[in-house]
Amino acid sequence: METPSVEMNIPNFRHFHLPDLNVDIARSIPDLNINIFSFENSQIDSSSELHFEDEMGDETFEPHLIISEGENIVEAQAASSGIRKKKNLTNNERQAVYTMLQQKSNNGRLGKEVTRLVASQFSVSMRTIQRIWKQTDYGRAHANVHHRKTKNCGRKRVEIDFERIRGIPLHRRTTIRSLACSLQTKKSTLFRRFKSGEIRRHSNAIKPFLKEENKKVRLQFCISMLERDSIPHDPSFIGMYNFVHIDEKWFYMTKKMNRYYLLPDEEDPLRTCKSKNFIAKVMFLAAIARPRFDAHGNETFSGKIGVFPFVTHEPAKRTSVNRVAGTLETKPITSVNKEVIRSYLIEKVLPAIKEKWPREDACRPIFIQQDNARTHVDRNDELFRRAASQDGFDIRLISQPPNSPDLNILDLGFFSAIQSLQYKEPAKTVDELLAAVQRSFQAFPSTKSNRIFLTLQSCMIEIMKVKGSNKYKIPHIKKAMMERVGQLPTHLKCDSELVQEVFNYLS
Repeated sequence: METPSVEMNIPNFRHFHLPDLNVDIARSIPDLNINIFSFENSQIDSSSELHFEDEMGDETFEPHLIISEGENIVEAQAASSGIRKKKNLTNNERQAVYTMLQQKSNNGRLGKEVTRLVASQFSVSMRTIQRIWKQTDYGRAHANVHHRKTKNCGRKRVEIDFERIRGIPLHRRTTIRSLACSLQTKKSTLFRRFKSGEIRRHSNAIKPFLKEENKKVRLQFCISMLERDSIPHDPSFIGMYNFVHIDEKWFYMTKKMNRYYLLPDEEDPLRTCKSKNFIAKVMFLAAIARPRFDAHGNETFSGKIGVFPFVTHEPAKRTSVNRVAGTLETKPITSVNKEVIRSYLIEKVLPAIKEKWPREDACRPIFIQQDNARTHVDRNDELFRRAASQDGFDIRLISQPPNSPDLNILDLGFFSAIQSLQYKEPAKTVDELLAAVQRSFQAFPSTKSNRIFLTLQSCMIEIMKVKGSNKYKIPHIKKAMMERVGQLPTHLKCDSELVQEVFNYLS
């Protein structure tokens, strides 16, 4: 059988010029790592162009012309200089582009090179400039050129009804995870809302329970701290320069939990003790008065009466690897009763006051303010009164209202400040702990101690506003800023209407 022949219609290319494959390819093929649309400065010469001729005539295929007409994107100078094109323009930049195009336009028409020049200046494509010009209806006045990507682009924001939080019990709002579970949303979504300020974190401390009688006593104490001559027209607090605040506090050798910042290759520290529930500690009795400064701001009296540890020194009963028998050891007093407090007041606090108190005010009464702990000495204690009236001094004991640590500057801020300083010094023995507390007490600036007295007066104002309650926030009155500019007051003033409301409430 004969094999049938198949005729194929092959286009008649009269001339089909192929490039010479023996030439250097590197010279004829553009670098693919550069911007593929910037061919105007490329090294392709006329000999490397592909020429096609068909039946309709001679046509020259020029890639750079086809791309520039089809895409209309890149300006050649920016591509050759390596400037990366911006993806998006801000609204201000788009407005600047529009302003520049308006200046260069003529009756809504742009010149031949205007679009290219503006695109080069803002490092964007020509197509971006053309879209902005088209958005303004070709130069219409007061046109809006802002982009619409804020609403239309990106992942859509998850909507959360935060009013539902009010109905969630507090015990189910202690962590981001538990709150997210109650709201039936993701933890990461809720955390982003927390960072944006839509919800806030609150650290809640337990405060003493106050009866109605306690609130009235607190109000009476605040009223007693006002100048008698200033009531009722311009009430203001007394300077409190003749008050000495005393209180006891435990200082521990170390904390149960510490935070350190280490290098990635550093080994984690190991801290050990026999029992973390029985970390070595010492009780201190601190006494502090308000510091004094002259007209030029120089300190004349630091107000630091002293910090006295409740310790005893006993000889060692037997020899050990640390000391021989008979060596005096420092032992903390674990049981502090009224007799111990009385002896410390008479033997330590009173002599320190008489030694450090400014001589010009030695004839004025000095009040030692203490809380209502059962171990504290009664203000009419005979032994204390006899010792306090010696050497020409008139020192008296007064008690602050019950369940009111916010009315003592030691609990208000002084103790926490010196304790943070004490934790910065390592202590492995009781003697090292005593030395660390003493150094922290002396290192605390007197200027900050002076600010705590003003904070105490601001707390008294807030106590009067809430009718003796302890449900208030300590106000921030920018004491450090006022001190820098020399405008820090020595005492605060109180609203006369507020004082009158307190009098009416107590009556």
